[in-house]
Amino acid sequence: MQRSTNRVDTGTGHVVVIGGGIAGLAAAHRLLATGLRVTLLEATDRLGGKLMTGDIAGTQVDLGAESMLARRPEAVDLARAVGLGDRLQPPATATAAVWTRGELRPMPKGHVMGVPGDPAALGGVLSPEGLARIAQERDLTPTAVGDDVAVGAYVADRLGREVVDRLVEPLLGGVYAGDAYRLSMRAAVPQLFEVAREGGSLLDGVQRIQQQAAARRQTGPVFQGIDGGIGTLPEAVGDAVRAGGGEILTGTPVLGLTRTTDGWDIRTDTRVITADGIVLATPAWSASTLLAAESPAASVELAGVEYASMALVTLAFRRSDVAATGALDGRSGFLVPPVDGRTIKASTFSTHKWQWVADAAPDLFVLRTSVGRYGEEDHLHREDTELVDVSLRDLAEATGLAAKPVDTEVTRWIGGLPQYPVGHLTRVARIRDEVAKLPALRVCGAVYDGVGIPACIASAHRAADEIAADLAGEIIATPTLVQGTRSEAGQ
Repeated sequence: MQRSTNRVDTGTGHVVVIGGGIAGLAAAHRLLATGLRVTLLEATDRLGGKLMTGDIAGTQVDLGAESMLARRPEAVDLARAVGLGDRLQPPATATAAVWTRGELRPMPKGHVMGVPGDPAALGGVLSPEGLARIAQERDLTPTAVGDDVAVGAYVADRLGREVVDRLVEPLLGGVYAGDAYRLSMRAAVPQLFEVAREGGSLLDGVQRIQQQAAARRQTGPVFQGIDGGIGTLPEAVGDAVRAGGGEILTGTPVLGLTRTTDGWDIRTDTRVITADGIVLATPAWSASTLLAAESPAASVELAGVEYASMALVTLAFRRSDVAATGALDGRSGFLVPPVDGRTIKASTFSTHKWQWVADAAPDLFVLRTSVGRYGEEDHLHREDTELVDVSLRDLAEATGLAAKPVDTEVTRWIGGLPQYPVGHLTRVARIRDEVAKLPALRVCGAVYDGVGIPACIASAHRAADEIAADLAGEIIATPTLVQGTRSEAGQ
């Protein structure tokens, strides 16, 4: 039986991408490359989500994510594809510290997300008792992990709580702003999970991971930034999408999705847009609301995803005022274990870490602190001045910095980081299974495959490729039924 279609004679379909963070932008960019027509809808007045630049003392800096993993290709490749290749810049220094047990101590070498292969590297960070506990690990019976296990629980069982509290927790907290004792090892540190499933010594397993990494060692930096800030990437991708014929509408919240006989209706606050396919690149709570009518099971699963909130406090000092503070010399920053009871959880010395910041503001010293972990939202209700003051107090105690900033900026990321508790990947599989039952609709973003920029882009490419395949399959199956293009209501 002949059915109606809304594709043009070339077989090109129309895909609406909902969400203008880096995942949505990457999906739109990928879809255009397949020849599809693309409209991207973003509820706020800007693109980029948690990638954002801003001004501090007249200098542009990142106020969100500041670097991207370069050992995965997706983010670096996208930056190059949109004309930012010559602005890619690795950190000028990667020498970090841990502020623990009352001192700034060098970050130990030779670990996998804080889990050591050689206890000798942990002197000073751990107590003698903590080091003695690690030494017992090879004599322990294997620890069963089942389908998943919390990183903190497993590592504490094998190596003792000190390793978790003073190394694993601050490192994972910097990525997820979460609780290591809740965080899924399978999702957050999959290489450790594979070691745990094999049984035997965790120390030996970490050494194997390190040996394997050394055998396939890639040249080039582990991380990359962008001259001018990682926050410049979304706008560059947006410009490339527009140049490729895509439409981007900011300030356009989506209020509902409805399946039709031959596609989708997307209801915004001003009109209804029709589409052949949808990529849903929004946070879990928003995706849950939008899928409530068409996929109640996926909606319920998405509603169960928890988020952590955090704040970034960016501070600019006169460089001459901090020159005598030796604790800042040569370091990219430091991490803070929650067990030490401080308010800040990390500080990045941007002027040291990024040459482009140093070059842009030669008379300034720019650094930032982060505040807030899962379950610590009370800190985020403080006034900006309070967050600045507590950051300065912690910085003074950690480094001896006594200077007064010439400018400050507080950026709050409410619900900024999805949490990956034990069983998260099983939840994601259920969500994708339910969503796959809908015609030409896919999801992507930080909820699904990792919170880092490359992981978000990879999930976007997966969603875009599956949508393109779905629509290509329909076109190939009914090539003689193409009758014209569907108009968009309200235009």
